[in-house]
Amino acid sequence: MKDKILEINHLKKTYHDKTGEVEALDDISFDVYDQEFLSIVGPSGCGKSTILSILSGLIDSSGGFINFNKENCILGYMLQKDSLFPWRTILDNCLLGLEITKSLTEENKKYVINLLKTYGLGDFMDKYPSSLSGGMRQRVG
Repeated sequence: MKDKILEINHLKKTYHDKTGEVEALDDISFDVYDQEFLSIVGPSGCGKSTILSILSGLIDSSGGFINFNKENCILGYMLQKDSLFPWRTILDNCLLGLEITKSLTEENKKYVINLLKTYGLGDFMDKYPSSLSGGMRQRVG
């Protein structure tokens, strides 16, 4: 049997504004197991991005329980809109996470450059986000 790496029980999220409350999530529960591929599918506004934002720590839940059952669990997801810094080159945007975590090494930088080349962005490393198409910006993100 595969190990359970994530438990989500009775997750809730309520947004508040001047006009009242919007319940984005109510009583969401599911488990994720090691080596499992999970898709969250639903109509616009049903809370898919909210779940991912809570799991990645971008926003807090309003209730419920989340437990990562794996040490050093790293979670990332692609935001709907890229968050590239317009004043940083494509390469510098790609290196930002390594800089923040203080894990930028020459070896990691070479790896990132190789990834950019692999994804057809090698000729754009020294360009700025404004010079890329939307699809290219998503690949950089």
